[in-house]
Amino acid sequence: MFFIYSKWRSESSQHSFDFIYFLLECHYSTFTFFVIQHVEALEVLLQGLSGVPKERVRVHELCLKSGPNLGVVPSEVRLLCDLAQPTPSWTIRHVGGSMRGAGAEQISILVRTIVESKASNNVLRYFYTIGYKLDHELLKVGFAFRFQRGAQFTVIVTSTNKMPKLHATDEAVQVTPGIQLVEITAPCTANNYNDVVSAVTSFCEYLAPLLHLSKPGNSTGIVPTAGAAAASLMSSGGAKTL
Repeated sequence: MFFIYSKWRSESSQHSFDFIYFLLECHYSTFTFFVIQHVEALEVLLQGLSGVPKERVRVHELCLKSGPNLGVVPSEVRLLCDLAQPTPSWTIRHVGGSMRGAGAEQISILVRTIVESKASNNVLRYFYTIGYKLDHELLKVGFAFRFQRGAQFTVIVTSTNKMPKLHATDEAVQVTPGIQLVEITAPCTANNYNDVVSAVTSFCEYLAPLLHLSKPGNSTGIVPTAGAAAASLMSSGGAKTL
């Protein structure tokens, strides 16, 4: 994994940002309809494949868009507040353009630039001050596995929730009950993205009996073998490292 790290602090405004620039990211995802037994089976399978304990995910995501004072070209940033930690932490996330051209068309995984920056807890006020406005907010709840298997994988399984009132995360309700978002990401560089794409593709073959993954935006539907695969996994009595 290649990244550039720097830190900037404005003493006058007391805004602190730790910048971590991920040059590229391989991204594979699907919106999948899962009954609860299938979610549990996927968790068992991921536990066996990763050999690490799962992490709880509870992230308040705010999408901000630039105002007219910031120029004619619109921009968008996402602020992520990790509510699963004893002390909530904030991350600024900017998703850049995806890789284009013949090479991009030949692979089933999206390769795109990502910028993530750790920030202090007054980051929302800072973006409001410079002219950004809240477009929408979501609460994502689920679990994640982070592990090394030919690449540095992050697998996140979440449901998406909306708030009836501004920032009311305790009152959030599911947008689409029964539908889970499954995301697989791995950082890469311009020099090794082919190797990372291969590692992600190979890993996804283990998940094929339960779900099919695709580039973001492509719906894959229900896998016919999901019920039988889930029953087999659950009857095995737990996860083994594969």
